[in-house]
Amino acid sequence: MNDETLKATITAAMKAAMKAREKERLGTIRLILSEFKRIEVDERIELDDARALAVLDKMVKQRRDSADQFQNAGRDELAAQENFEIGVIQEFLPAQLSDAELSAMVDAAIAGCDASGMQAMGAVMAQLKPQLQGRADVGAVSQLVKSRLNG
Repeated sequence: MNDETLKATITAAMKAAMKAREKERLGTIRLILSEFKRIEVDERIELDDARALAVLDKMVKQRRDSADQFQNAGRDELAAQENFEIGVIQEFLPAQLSDAELSAMVDAAIAGCDASGMQAMGAVMAQLKPQLQGRADVGAVSQLVKSRLNG
């Protein structure tokens, strides 16, 4: 992304969806912007890109959980809606890290923390989390770190 903020990019996408009459996409983008607005009003702050990425990341995680629950309950149409929303939200997130990149980052963080054993888990995750925001599933990375610290 260039000099434009994430919020401005999403607002522009909303306008484009309105002009193209993409009703479902527009609804999801409005959900994103309403969540941004809710946080700005509640906390009396102006959302920066880092916080906006955290919000988008949280929204994707919530929808993944919902889609899994709907799938398990046999509600495929609702699961499909959640998956569609995940796709729209992910358009505004940075490119996801590959397994090789994640593995290298985890190894570097463990080496950087002089980590050995599970007691170092918190320090390693604290070092990784800012780098991973919006680029990887933190839960999956946590499992990877656990396996490396145990193994």
